[in-house]
Amino acid sequence: MSLLLNRVIADSLHYCAKFLRNMSLVTTRGRDTAANILKASDGLDAVWECARLLERGGVLAVPTDTIYGLTASALDTGAIERIYSIKGRTKMRPLAICVGRINDIDKWAINTLSTDLLDELLPGPVTLVMRRRESLNPSLNPAIETVGVRIPHSHFITELAQHFDKPLALTSANVSNEKSTLAIEEFQSLWPQLDAVVDGGRIGNNSASRDGSTVVDVSVEGYYKIIRPGCALMQTSALLMKYGLKESS
Repeated sequence: MSLLLNRVIADSLHYCAKFLRNMSLVTTRGRDTAANILKASDGLDAVWECARLLERGGVLAVPTDTIYGLTASALDTGAIERIYSIKGRTKMRPLAICVGRINDIDKWAINTLSTDLLDELLPGPVTLVMRRRESLNPSLNPAIETVGVRIPHSHFITELAQHFDKPLALTSANVSNEKSTLAIEEFQSLWPQLDAVVDGGRIGNNSASRDGSTVVDVSVEGYYKIIRPGCALMQTSALLMKYGLKESS
């Protein structure tokens, strides 16, 4: 009986400690700020918790392969509104979407690239701008006929996108027009407005890491146009030319 009681007590202490760790209290700028901090290293436990929050309209901060990002369900209009409010971002600046698999792209966008080229580009630090499908939430970037599509080379967010099985709205985790962030401490001012912050450690090791993904418009078959050079301009351009695409002016 005592062994069973000890086991129950030990399990209770374990879960209490885990709860307190995830609900850590962080002091920033002279005031107490509560943040639900999850560890990317917790694997599926963190993925399931994030998916649960997304289903409830949550906005999360997550690591990607380039910088930290804010994400929410791209099919949830209220969550999209929250992202714009949190960042102080004008709605004239569109949000990208993130999916978990290359096969998911065709559900939400019209792909003009070959399977072989996609396999070389993705997952990777590139945003492919394609014509959007009617299946995508019309409240996401209304009146814009294209949408940027990402599959980051980052285990946590791709696992989350696969588990959630819906497109994720994705943008940088910072106040609009401020520098991109490479560690969760760099956007502490946003924590109180987020449902969870996923700590994946520091991303990158130099200022070039803040450039974000390379954004390229491939909405016209056979052509590409660089919209933002980002951190992978040379390799992205080389791959597109390798497969016969021409740069448009």
